[in-house]
Amino acid sequence: MLVLGCGGFLGAPVAARLGELPGVQVLRGARSGGGGRAAGPRPDLVADLADVQVDFLAVQLTALRPDVVVNCAGLTSGSASRLCAVNAQGAAALGEAMALAVPSARLVHLGSAAEYGPGEPGTSLGESAPARPAGLYGAAKLAGTLAVAAARLDAVVLRVFNPVGAGAPVSGLPGRLAAALRAAPRDGTVRTGDLGAYRDFVDVTDVAEAVALAATAPGRLPPVLNVGSGRATEVRDLVHELAAISGFTGRIEESGAGSERSAATSWVRADITLAGAALGWRPARTLRDSLTDLWSARAGAPA
Repeated sequence: MLVLGCGGFLGAPVAARLGELPGVQVLRGARSGGGGRAAGPRPDLVADLADVQVDFLAVQLTALRPDVVVNCAGLTSGSASRLCAVNAQGAAALGEAMALAVPSARLVHLGSAAEYGPGEPGTSLGESAPARPAGLYGAAKLAGTLAVAAARLDAVVLRVFNPVGAGAPVSGLPGRLAAALRAAPRDGTVRTGDLGAYRDFVDVTDVAEAVALAATAPGRLPPVLNVGSGRATEVRDLVHELAAISGFTGRIEESGAGSERSAATSWVRADITLAGAALGWRPARTLRDSLTDLWSARAGAPA
């Protein structure tokens, strides 16, 4: 099984979980310096996805001959050109290269709930919901999903909602808040944007389990499966929960409207019924579990 982006927040636990499966050899394609050593040729496949080198990718895939390719490579922030290059063009290049080199291999591609755009308060988003991304990131991820479908492979897109856990990057609110709490005096003030939105937070190890099940499931899978908790949590509750776990006794001060991306999407909750039926998957960990892991990893990291 070839894992692309295995040095990242989602890719690392995915590669670790796949490595636990009996009889599985994990091949790692990561950005330079990440993800450990690969068996056989070690191209920087993540960079090649961004550069859309279909022929080169096909040559490397022919050499590696994976039975399954898991694409965890992606960007959540950055310039418009990079967001589109990695999330849209990269997915298209991978699909085309697989069709040329390993057409019988399964592709498990990590999509995003941002492809849906805003949900209606009180409702859940199923896989048949219209895709109405509110920003460039969601649009680029949706283009990647459409490219995977166009490749006509044995492929499934796992639409991951809001992942939380150890290693959460500071580009997202949980990781950014953990860094701010670590830097602040215990009785100080931490300032945030507006925290009134509702999100569906899912643990990264639950995401990794969904990937493992999708990679090994017999027969064809539905083209898209939601991977979330099935619960909508007010972001304000997450912030206060993490503050309590950290021992912070000061003040959380909300100021401003928050990010444009968050302001455009005030309610998100996944309908995970189809993932349960197709994979036998359900999330096993609570939000408190995820936040405890996040804080423990952040507290133990170098300053």
